[in-house]
Amino acid sequence: MKALKHIIIVVLLFNVMCNVVTSQETVTEIKNDIQRIEPPNWWTGFKNQKLQLLVKHPNIGTANPIINYSGVSIEKFHGADSPNYLFINLKISETAKAGKFNIRFQLEDDSELIQSYELKSRKIPAEDYVGFDSSDAIYLITPDRFANANPKNDEVDGLLQQGIDRTDGYARHGGDIEGITEHLDYIADLGFTAVWPCPVLINDMPSGSYHGYAMTDFYKVDPRFGTLNEYRKLADELRVRDMKLIMDQVANHCGLEHWWMKDLPFKDWVNYQDHYLKHIDNWNRETTKMSNHRRTTNQDPYASNKDYQEMADGWFVPGMPDLNQRNPYMANYIIQNSIWWIETLGLGGIRQDTYPYPDKEFMSNWAGAIMTEYPNFSIVGEEWSYNPLLIGYWQEGHKNKDDYDSNLKSSMDFAMQKNIVDALNDEESWDKGLVKIYEGLANDFAYTSPKDILAFLDNHDKSRVYTELKGDIVNTKIALGYLLMMPRIPQIYYGTEILMDDFDNPGDHGFIRTDFPGGWKGDAVNAFTGKGLSDDQKDMQIYLKKVLNYRKSSEAIHNGKTIHFAPNDGIYVLARITDNETVVYIINKNESSQELDLSRFAELALEGKKLYNIILDEIIIWDTTIQLEKKGNMILTTKTK
Repeated sequence: MKALKHIIIVVLLFNVMCNVVTSQETVTEIKNDIQRIEPPNWWTGFKNQKLQLLVKHPNIGTANPIINYSGVSIEKFHGADSPNYLFINLKISETAKAGKFNIRFQLEDDSELIQSYELKSRKIPAEDYVGFDSSDAIYLITPDRFANANPKNDEVDGLLQQGIDRTDGYARHGGDIEGITEHLDYIADLGFTAVWPCPVLINDMPSGSYHGYAMTDFYKVDPRFGTLNEYRKLADELRVRDMKLIMDQVANHCGLEHWWMKDLPFKDWVNYQDHYLKHIDNWNRETTKMSNHRRTTNQDPYASNKDYQEMADGWFVPGMPDLNQRNPYMANYIIQNSIWWIETLGLGGIRQDTYPYPDKEFMSNWAGAIMTEYPNFSIVGEEWSYNPLLIGYWQEGHKNKDDYDSNLKSSMDFAMQKNIVDALNDEESWDKGLVKIYEGLANDFAYTSPKDILAFLDNHDKSRVYTELKGDIVNTKIALGYLLMMPRIPQIYYGTEILMDDFDNPGDHGFIRTDFPGGWKGDAVNAFTGKGLSDDQKDMQIYLKKVLNYRKSSEAIHNGKTIHFAPNDGIYVLARITDNETVVYIINKNESSQELDLSRFAELALEGKKLYNIILDEIIIWDTTIQLEKKGNMILTTKTK
């Protein structure tokens, strides 16, 4: 009996030793038997040790996966409604080392498929992923319309939309990632510290594929924009210049031609899935269960369940299936995809599209998962609302009646954008004109952290600010100056610095997203070099360059106390203050010269001090009055040259 026990113990020890040796083996031959596995790789050292793998392969759903790699274990695995999917839940412990290992899939017929998988070492410590903040100025680019550095990728065989046509506002024009990288010096020289390109992931759609918001693969760069390596190079080149890359992501929807739409994993992978499958052969705007776009249902205490469901579950447009984040596998997929891109590119932030449309509990979990891993990171969510209450609702820490906390650092200030345009377009009166921005800024009491709200004057969805301000160059300068002085994170759309417009068809996306002059070989006008620009365009470039580059090092503008004075006789004064610096911004809407009595501003404690005029490059003394010679703006700082 004792001998038998000894034999059993020896056998068990032998098996343990074999398993240890096997678990420490490294892959010498890469195997790729599986059609698709996502994420395509992962990293060691995350706080969350769980990883969900999506495996796509014919009849893989009944396979038994096996992993022998130290520190990596399979917690469970499960098929889906489609037999062609398998989901594997892994635990990657703190002892796991970077390396490659095989996942073996034992099939019902006793055959085996092998897929190699890689865990990488993280190149940047989690706390060093520092996101954008009020010290930054963001340059927003529509990549297809900015610069075409590589005409060879303008057309890619096998994709549904072919060719470029620069005369068609809804066709592809050929701009690419390399075109952005080649002109980073221009962007940096203007004074920007961050670049936000609209999405560059593949949109293999039959039309309108240039804008990037109908992804057909969340892990693949669109080859017409370039390669993953070129995307990495853009991020790397930005870091060399101490600049940040912000990635535009979409959690709400995908493109109708996404690969999984041909074989949906679960019966509830997208919203209104049964309806879609029923009408798939006649799918159009009439057959689509469209969102009612009533975003206030997220906050409305009286909203009907029906209205909320139609808003959250309805499709944004017929070509963009609405993802169901209540499906736990979809939820994990989206969170992991965001983290994968943060690590792959070393991102400096995420802009999340259509933020109020997905399931709002999921969005809190999504942002929370990211901020847990990267405590100094930044995410801004798009809430297209002119109501500050709705904008403030989404900001982290806001005291919401429903106890909702978004975990979102920033939302987008559409309300202030409208206030600025209205303030400059309207005639002055008690309740119109400059009072709009005065009262708009007064609404900052509604925000947890006003300086972390992202403000802008125009973007890829809205009419150009020069157009909205009716071609008034002085008002455009005033608006830009205010944007860059107030307590916000400012974002400026490409081409605003050269007065790009959409006068021919205001608000039309094709005109809003026109080509940046000089981005294509043979362009008669080149805004990068100044060739062919009008005097007004060159002057606007110089103006923005002065203001942005001063702003870059101004602690008062980044984090200073804000004081503003109610508009009076067409003049409005805003001040940003720290112990070592005061910046004063003065707007004069009057066409004629005005003498500004400074006694009203005594609390700024500037009497007798020298102030430097950033725009005119001159020194003035803050005495009893300032002469405002004409309509315009003045930026004064106590930091003199």
